[in-house]
Amino acid sequence: MLIFFVLLYLAFNVALGLWAARRVQNTSDFMLAGRSLPLPMATAVVFATWFGSETILGASAEVAEEGLIGMVEDPLGASLCLVLVGLFFARKLYRMNLLTFGDFYRVKFGRTAEIIASFFLVISYFGWVAAQMVALGIAFNLLLGTTLVQGILLGSFLVVLYTYFGGMWSVSLTDYVQTIMIILGLFIVTWWVVQEKPLAEVTATLPPDFYRITPATGTSFTGWLNYLALWMTIGLGSIPQQDVFQRVMASKSEKVAVQASLLAAFLYVTVALLPLVLAIYAKVLHPELAAKDAQMLVPSLILGTGPLVIKVLFFGALISAIISTASGAILAPASILSENLLRPLFQHMTDKKLLALSRACVLVVAVISLGFALSKNNIHELVSESSALSLVSLLVPLVAGVYLKNPSREAAILSMVAGMTVWLLCLALDTSLNPMLYGLAASVAGYGLGLLWPTQKKHLPLQPEKATH
Repeated sequence: MLIFFVLLYLAFNVALGLWAARRVQNTSDFMLAGRSLPLPMATAVVFATWFGSETILGASAEVAEEGLIGMVEDPLGASLCLVLVGLFFARKLYRMNLLTFGDFYRVKFGRTAEIIASFFLVISYFGWVAAQMVALGIAFNLLLGTTLVQGILLGSFLVVLYTYFGGMWSVSLTDYVQTIMIILGLFIVTWWVVQEKPLAEVTATLPPDFYRITPATGTSFTGWLNYLALWMTIGLGSIPQQDVFQRVMASKSEKVAVQASLLAAFLYVTVALLPLVLAIYAKVLHPELAAKDAQMLVPSLILGTGPLVIKVLFFGALISAIISTASGAILAPASILSENLLRPLFQHMTDKKLLALSRACVLVVAVISLGFALSKNNIHELVSESSALSLVSLLVPLVAGVYLKNPSREAAILSMVAGMTVWLLCLALDTSLNPMLYGLAASVAGYGLGLLWPTQKKHLPLQPEKATH
């Protein structure tokens, strides 16, 4: 019976996404939903940006294993990101009326910077999309009895199907419905679990160290810096990302863009606490589950102890969260790939052909991400690597482009290349200090050195050539 309801829900989501595809008439509709989303829908799509596998499966596993300090990266860091976007970037970016985030780097720093930034943007998403595919594989493995590989393939096909046809319109409409399902499902499931034993009794059995949200006393300076890196990974690293930009730009006004970001941040940090509570209950009441794969902790708890209605609500919320994140995560790099990397290679491309190219890029991104998903199955690791990549290469030029009157194209290019190079080098060396911190420092230094370049000339921002279609 559970399988029937899950399959019915999946069919409903795919049908809804394909129905929404009727609204897609041009590239702007496909990438930005025509910049027409009202506040409730805009809030839902921003909230759904990351509320997926990392939050319900990855973060809950981290909290079960490490205590409350495991929630720093997500959901706290993710909520911080949305607050910063709403306060400092949403209004300014919305006014630029751009189609993709790659366009921002072209407008501010020129074509070379656009190519470099777009390349880094695209590759940063493969791990993120792969994490959602792995999560779908885990869900289908539990529910349908498929192998993990079969589950990954099935889930990927369903998400790609409606994303290919409907783009941002399908993402927006399904996200809105799925957000309702996520909130309703998780609240009811958590309420049911808490009835088994009062929360105060459960938390009383946990060691005092479990509640620590900062490093332990006596932690070295390096340890504190690595703790700071946890806040920065998603908190700063996801600011210069196409999916955040895309969902903010899809709002019907700059006021809605700002409000949606802030409301989504509040919604994210509150709703994301629910799977963490479920993980604590699973750890205390069913320690045998914790001995297995930590990512399976919460799903195994519900599947093994819950009545049918609770199972339907939980797995409905879980699948909703994953496919809402996955669809937007696939669309984001596909938009960059088509608009900023491939479109300039073809002269006089019509909007109809660009729309076809964008849809083809959805398939390209999905296939590459699928390769990552089949080769690496740790959700938390896939997500962390994805966010760190954009932090070390794209954040500094973004801040410079938004807040400096005469941003330097040479400095921006040097910043991106230096940050990425140093980060990759430190990853290879397996430094004790988080490689992301070295990369960010190199990016800042690169921009500063670029300003001192002997042949440096001040450049006025370029006018957007192809901001809208």
